[in-house]
Amino acid sequence: MTHTGRKVAVAIIVGVALTGLGAASVPRSAPNPVASAASSSPAPVAAPVSVKPNFVVLLADDLALMDLGIYGGEAATPNIDALALRGRMFTRYYSSPLCSPSRAMLLTGLDNHRTGVSTIQEMIPPEQTGKKGYSLRFEPGVTTISERLQGQGYRTYMTGKWHLGHGQGDLPVDHGFDRSFILDASGADNWEQKSYMPYYKTAPWFEDAKPATLPADFYSSRFLIDKMIDYIDSGSADQPFFAYVGFQAVHIPVQAPAEFTRKYADTYREGWAVMRKARWQRAQAIGLIPQGAPLADPPQGLRAWESLSAQEQALFARHMAINAGMIEAMDHHIGRLVTHLKRTGQYDNTVFVFASDNGPEPSNPMAGARSMDLWTRTNGYSVSADNWGEKGTYGFIGPEFANAAASPGAMFKFYTSEGGLHVPMIIAGPGIAPGQPSSAMTVVSDIAPTLLALAGGKAEAGAFDGTSLVPLLTGEREEVRSAEVPVGFEVSGNAALFKGSHKLVRNLKPYGDGQWRLFDISSDPGETRDLSEAEPAKFQELMADYRAYASRNGVLEMPEGYDSTTQIGINTVKKMAGHYWWVLAGMGLLIIAALYGIFKLVRRSSGTRPA
Repeated sequence: MTHTGRKVAVAIIVGVALTGLGAASVPRSAPNPVASAASSSPAPVAAPVSVKPNFVVLLADDLALMDLGIYGGEAATPNIDALALRGRMFTRYYSSPLCSPSRAMLLTGLDNHRTGVSTIQEMIPPEQTGKKGYSLRFEPGVTTISERLQGQGYRTYMTGKWHLGHGQGDLPVDHGFDRSFILDASGADNWEQKSYMPYYKTAPWFEDAKPATLPADFYSSRFLIDKMIDYIDSGSADQPFFAYVGFQAVHIPVQAPAEFTRKYADTYREGWAVMRKARWQRAQAIGLIPQGAPLADPPQGLRAWESLSAQEQALFARHMAINAGMIEAMDHHIGRLVTHLKRTGQYDNTVFVFASDNGPEPSNPMAGARSMDLWTRTNGYSVSADNWGEKGTYGFIGPEFANAAASPGAMFKFYTSEGGLHVPMIIAGPGIAPGQPSSAMTVVSDIAPTLLALAGGKAEAGAFDGTSLVPLLTGEREEVRSAEVPVGFEVSGNAALFKGSHKLVRNLKPYGDGQWRLFDISSDPGETRDLSEAEPAKFQELMADYRAYASRNGVLEMPEGYDSTTQIGINTVKKMAGHYWWVLAGMGLLIIAALYGIFKLVRRSSGTRPA
């Protein structure tokens, strides 16, 4: 970034602070460089890289577009902010709306259906189970970026959330990682080796090919960085490395050391409506969205902050404080990795990629579910968060704060509205020209071809659905793909297709209605004005593009009336029956014995005996 650009960014952030947008409005971290996009200074061109760079890919879980300080969020993220200032941050980066499909796309550069991971096991209906593209594991012929980099002489390591299978042939060691310590579940506790939902009996951690046990002093973000540092240090310094860290932050249960969380005790006390409006105002001030771009109304069924009791308001504000603290804790441990690489002389030759897998998590596990309340208490969890995110906390932000976190986008995780797809992404390091934040349309499947190109490798024709970002990163171009190239997404019936400034989108129950809508997100990033009737030709054009996308990638239609929340419940009951069959069998025997006893008593009282 130019000196002029930095001055512009500082001036705008100071201006935002002076307007007093509310308790949730002023970021705590470094000045935001998004505003520098208005600078007329030409983008610098990166110096050519003479040796193969190392790669560090840092993937957050359920992090919203504006959760980072550098994107206008409330949490302090100085280490991630520094990476953005060193390289490029992206303001139009899209991932899939759900974790496993996004991770499969990141690791392969392919559409999620082509990888075999079209959705997640918790949400798949029986009509799709086992079908091509829906095996929920990497299918034959799918090649990961780790395998490709191994072919380029790289050491390859992974720590953190995998969630792409743990059966024979499905672990990271089977897909190009030399060493790995991973969680194969949608989430888990951050302090202990235990499940976070009844679907999982325990937390399935693996080191390389074997089940693993967590240390007694485990905290997820700290441990994942510690283990990655150990892996990096154990390898030959003559080989470059690829390090992939899949953080649990900020997936349910939201947990973090109190030293990070308590500082945000007052940040969210004015509630979700104030937070959502404040982020929307900041998004305009720092250039994430155009001035005057409308803000979408919350989805139907969300509560007003004023409808909550004072006790409930305090509880949700505390959960949001823990959420911010968990983000800061992740950033702190990323800083430890950066410091280690600097100390060992590896930092200057390391390319960093930071991104989120999807938008913020809306689930409220306690909403009307007495069985979940019983399960959490039985498993040593407390929703009260009296200990500010320490061991035993079951933290979650719920749909209302998720909608606020997703501001200025609509909706949240699971859905293909902007709140579910539009997330932060940063790339920095050798071969990448520091410059203005990029507004080029980029997607998660672009990362794998970018890393391969930066490593000097070449792929066969058709190997990727994504496009290398190298021409943009080196300053040769400012766009990645033509405005005439359609880009589609689909997960569990929620679908979107981008083409230029237009977006076609459909969301299913419980927060969607299954209707296709058309938006111009260049002027309406909040998706407030449906253009399907005003621009029927454009609507039909994008519908045809979506049908072509769905046919090309093997997208299956959802069963009539599909509701993801209902399906998760059904799949969880089935899974629990498998976990606890012996309990059910014992209960069945007890019931049979009791009925037989009653039968005998009845026969005796009537003067007869059973045959």
